[in-house]
Amino acid sequence: MTLPIERARSRKPITWLTILGVLLLPAAVGGILVAALQNPTERLDSMTAAIVNLDEPVTIDGQLTPLGRQLASGLVEGSDDLDSNLTWVISNEDDAADGLADGSYQAVITIPEEFSAAATSAGTAIADGGGDPEQATITVTTPEDGLVADDLITGQIADVAASTMGTMLSEATTENILVGFTTIGDQIGEAADGAVKLANGARDAATGAAAIPEGATKLAAGAGELGAGASSLASGLDTIAGKTREAAAGAGAIGAGLTDGGAQLQQNVGGTQQLVGAVQGASASAQSAAGGSLALAGRLGTLAATACTPPVADQAQCDLLRSLAADAGAVAKDAGTASGVLNDATVAGGIAALPGTFSTLASSMSQAGAGATQLAGGLTQLADQGIGASATGARGLASGATQLSDGATALADGTTELATGLDTLATGTGDLAGGLRTAADSLPSFSDSESTSLASVIADPVSSNSSNSSTNTIFGPTAIPLLAAVVLWFGGLATFVVMRAHTARTLTSRRSSATLTLRAFAPAALIGAGQGLLVSLIVQIVASYDAATWWAFAGTAVLAGVAFAAVNQALVALFGGVGRWISALVGVLAVATGLISTVPDWLAGIGAALPTAPAFAGLIAGSGSAVAALVVWGVLSLVATTLAVTLRRTTSAKAVLAAA
Repeated sequence: MTLPIERARSRKPITWLTILGVLLLPAAVGGILVAALQNPTERLDSMTAAIVNLDEPVTIDGQLTPLGRQLASGLVEGSDDLDSNLTWVISNEDDAADGLADGSYQAVITIPEEFSAAATSAGTAIADGGGDPEQATITVTTPEDGLVADDLITGQIADVAASTMGTMLSEATTENILVGFTTIGDQIGEAADGAVKLANGARDAATGAAAIPEGATKLAAGAGELGAGASSLASGLDTIAGKTREAAAGAGAIGAGLTDGGAQLQQNVGGTQQLVGAVQGASASAQSAAGGSLALAGRLGTLAATACTPPVADQAQCDLLRSLAADAGAVAKDAGTASGVLNDATVAGGIAALPGTFSTLASSMSQAGAGATQLAGGLTQLADQGIGASATGARGLASGATQLSDGATALADGTTELATGLDTLATGTGDLAGGLRTAADSLPSFSDSESTSLASVIADPVSSNSSNSSTNTIFGPTAIPLLAAVVLWFGGLATFVVMRAHTARTLTSRRSSATLTLRAFAPAALIGAGQGLLVSLIVQIVASYDAATWWAFAGTAVLAGVAFAAVNQALVALFGGVGRWISALVGVLAVATGLISTVPDWLAGIGAALPTAPAFAGLIAGSGSAVAALVVWGVLSLVATTLAVTLRRTTSAKAVLAAA
């Protein structure tokens, strides 16, 4: 069944099948492109990628750290937020190369041998306080004959994996640093507390040291007095030693006298007169011996009292003096007894008993003489060894006391300086404690949860919070509007590849130029509107827009189909076949300037001036300005077509004759 629509470059009429083909062309092309390019990451299981893990694990703090293995596992298993939907194969270098060559693998990710060492080098440098950190890298290899977007997909996956691994390492390193801040702050705080204790101790020590000079001065004074006393004691002991020697001489004389008297008395026992005389002499000698012995006993008692006065310097000397004093007393007593016996009246009357008495007296005198002689020896020993040694010791004590006095004076001077130094130390350590406390308070302190949270933010301080799902796809949310605008444009071009921009009877027709323009435009406009509606339905099936968004999209698509029909009609009406070439170029420019924002400025300017630009903008988000622009393009195009028709209705006689 044919239609009253003229076919371009042919006299054959247009059929409904031709109209249906032109109508369905944009929908078919758009449906194929949208289906192929919409959310390609959801169908990545059709791609196979190999992982070649050459990494050598490192040991950190006694723990094996195989970061290459962890990265490979992350690529294969995906993450908590997004599963890995590529088909991954753990391979080796030879198999990976063969797979790339024969098309088995669309990509090969190689983890180098030094990956773990390089990835942990920064943390190791921080822990060791120095070193040369390195950046860990992985290599993504794709076949030379791979498809256009395959490199983009595999590269994006590898970059995300490497970035995630880097973020994880950065979080661990940063968390250790933050924990180190807390530990350092605590340690500085402990040091500050220790410095406070040191300052307090130094202050107490300074106070104690300040009290030492007074005590040391008193000690020096006491030691001086002790030295003077010891010197006086030594002089007194020297005097006592001399007197003791004199007593020893007296005791020796007494002993000799008593011994001689006893011997003489024993010799003169035979004669009465001699006895009487001897008795009288002995009485006098005994009287004298008694007096000398008594005096000697008194001196020895005085020496014993002096030597035994507490504190006792020499107990042996004390005991010897007491013993000698007792012996001298006994001698005095015996001499007194002898004197009494000799002077007793019965002696004279008992002359007959004199020999025995004289013998007894002679024996007693001999014993007294021996005792006196022994006393003389003891006194001499006392004077030489006991008292003399004590005097020497007293002189040594005096010398030592003098040295002690000098040392105590020096101690007083030194402790004064010590007190000053300790006071300075206390002040300095107090300042140190304050500085350490300020440093400890200035350093940040974090709990384990705070360190983990802060390290996570520091390692990844900026994130995207996009409200659409396109961030997980290769193509953004404008891909569908761009494809729709382009296919509708080429749909308008296809319409006027098949149809005429104006009737072949333009020259002879009686209708006005505007009527002829609208008669050619009407079926193209209906086809353009149908193309827009069909494309909208296909897009809804694939993209599942909400109702409001789809109605805005569909309205803009229908209007764009009508406007594009008008523009393509004008291009063909004005320029003929060149107009179709210009239309194709416009479609290519629309694709080129709508894919990426990095096109040259002059090319972007041309793209913004094309009729596809307002359609693209309106399909992204319906707006009045986009609708107005499309209406303006449509009206201007109809005006241009009308002018072209008007020009076609004038000719020359030569052209008429040539046609005839």
